[in-house]
Amino acid sequence: MSSKHTIGQRVSVDEQAIECDKEQFKVVEETPKLRASVEQTIQGKVDTNHPDGVGRGLTLAAEERMMAREKEITRTRKRRDRSQDSEREAQCRRRAVEVSRDRRCAFQERAASVDPWCDPTKADPREELLQEQLAAVNKQAMRLAEKLDGWSRAAISRRLAERVVDGTSVMSAVVGVYEELRTAPGQVIPIADVQNVNRKEVSIEGQITQLWTPGSSKIQQAGLLEDDSGRIKFTMWRASQKTIVEEGETVQLRSVATNWYEGRVSVAVTGWSTLHFPERGRWWDV
Repeated sequence: MSSKHTIGQRVSVDEQAIECDKEQFKVVEETPKLRASVEQTIQGKVDTNHPDGVGRGLTLAAEERMMAREKEITRTRKRRDRSQDSEREAQCRRRAVEVSRDRRCAFQERAASVDPWCDPTKADPREELLQEQLAAVNKQAMRLAEKLDGWSRAAISRRLAERVVDGTSVMSAVVGVYEELRTAPGQVIPIADVQNVNRKEVSIEGQITQLWTPGSSKIQQAGLLEDDSGRIKFTMWRASQKTIVEEGETVQLRSVATNWYEGRVSVAVTGWSTLHFPERGRWWDV
């Protein structure tokens, strides 16, 4: 009876133990993975975001790409003809002017249903005046332009001509136009005229004559503002975050909201309002 033994199939006890270990346990790699510590991670972020860092924590290749991109942006911004404007910017401005003109014409066409003189297709009313009437209108327009800030002589003469063409005398037109433009939006009006203005925002100027402690924590300041025509109560809300005013100083309040309570009008300084102090910072009075 014979038996065949193959040397290549023989497995030692140690090899069997190793194979058993591989099946039951995971093999640990000989080269460990290196991870940065918390301090190294923080320092890396600081070096990357620091404005004085040359490479900003980038590799050499990434740093070269970044520098090339910055040079390309700088070169692109330069004009070939060294001029201040480019053709694209000029086209954008022309388009913006056209859109603005179209919107203004559309608004004037809607307003023409209330005031026929707002129609953009209507001729200038000064063309319909006689020579004597036109001379009188221009003379009164020059006089009113000296009293009304922000209004040109041409705009005032057109308003006067509209009233004269409608049948009003020159003197009556002067009174009506003066009262209209004196209390127009954006104009600083007398305090006594606040109650006669039919809008929610006005601009006034006067002297702070009195301040008192507000009754609410939402109110920053409250007091009285007075000019030659009268006085009015003002309230400055804390949320508006405006400059503190002091008694005795002159202040101009623009775009303040009007409020009515028990038949009396007052104004409130809101976030849309602006304060101007004509006498602050005058070094020659020191």
